[in-house]
Amino acid sequence: MLKTFIIVFVSALLLISCNSKEDKEKYNHVFYRAVHKKDTAILDININDRRFYGRYEILYHRIGKDSGDVRGDLKGDTLRGDFHFISNGGSWKRIPIALLKKENKLFLGKGVIGTYFNLPLFIPEVPIEYNNSEFVFEKIEK
Repeated sequence: MLKTFIIVFVSALLLISCNSKEDKEKYNHVFYRAVHKKDTAILDININDRRFYGRYEILYHRIGKDSGDVRGDLKGDTLRGDFHFISNGGSWKRIPIALLKKENKLFLGKGVIGTYFNLPLFIPEVPIEYNNSEFVFEKIEK
């Protein structure tokens, strides 16, 4: 009985250590800012060749802000994920986010949002629009 317990325990530890999160040091820290009319968006992310995560904040001139976490996957030249935020100090919301990397900038995409298993996502049948982007993010050196 004790041998079985030890074997199961060691196997579980091995499995957990092999499936642990990616090494955070392999991520590059990047800070972006975009301005649209009088609104400003700040994107402070950690990114590698497959994933990204960080903070995203939209400051609406004289109205308030949306502030929260962003995370997702990097596929080719597109970052796709979600933005989980508090809207203007109110309640928590989650929306999909898509950013196109082009010319050392990130273009915020617009698309039709639907839900799947109660999670918001861009509807695959409708292409995400990157032209006339509200926010075009430029890299800022701190």
